[in-house]
Amino acid sequence: MKQQLLVSIRGKKEALAAARGGALIADVEYPASALGTPYPLNIAAVRDGLNRAGFKRVGVSTNIGEVQSVRAAACQAALGVAVAGADLIKFGLAEQSPDAAAYLSKSIVRTVRSLAGAKKKCFPAVFVDDDLSRWFDPFKDGPALVAESKADGLLIDTFNKLIGKGLLDYCSLNEIGKLVQKLHRQKKQAWVAGSITLEELPSIWETGVDVVCVRGAACAKSDTKGRFGEVSTAMVKELVATIP
Repeated sequence: MKQQLLVSIRGKKEALAAARGGALIADVEYPASALGTPYPLNIAAVRDGLNRAGFKRVGVSTNIGEVQSVRAAACQAALGVAVAGADLIKFGLAEQSPDAAAYLSKSIVRTVRSLAGAKKKCFPAVFVDDDLSRWFDPFKDGPALVAESKADGLLIDTFNKLIGKGLLDYCSLNEIGKLVQKLHRQKKQAWVAGSITLEELPSIWETGVDVVCVRGAACAKSDTKGRFGEVSTAMVKELVATIP
């Protein structure tokens, strides 16, 4: 699979801006948190809008939040966003031990595949922030989680987006590269996120990651709102141009 850029978008307008810039995944979310959950009807509107504009090949991803407190509710949520039109479903496992994360992840993957179809892809999201990696170390525990749950890959992300720290403040390119190799040996995908900048992209692509997820970097440079700004087609084109 060719490496792909995922752009987090708030709705149909931003989804079209991302698609016109060359992004191959439009990630429906609310940018106030790491995995801001959107309304199902918004997911459906994004999928419909992309289809009507001739972007059927652009995948739609979304999430069910950073923290899953009730297993049944998490399974229901994952199934709900899949039915709403998401092709790729992310689910955060913050504050879960490796055993608990594997148990929950296995339940979510089984639910989505059984009731929404095998074409839907599931990605547990784990966090590199110091206070969360003590629960679950993405680099040590991540590959085993994916293998046990039969997920389609793993997303490593930062939990706190509002303190000015990004993915590479918590881990090295070497650590990312080694994780990618382990996941690829399982024939699984490696996704990364966490306030990644345009300048960081070339070196991150070199690690072999399959998908890089961005939000703030895709917003207009003139917009002082950062990740709360508006996705710009011109900025997305610049980001896509870094893909080898």
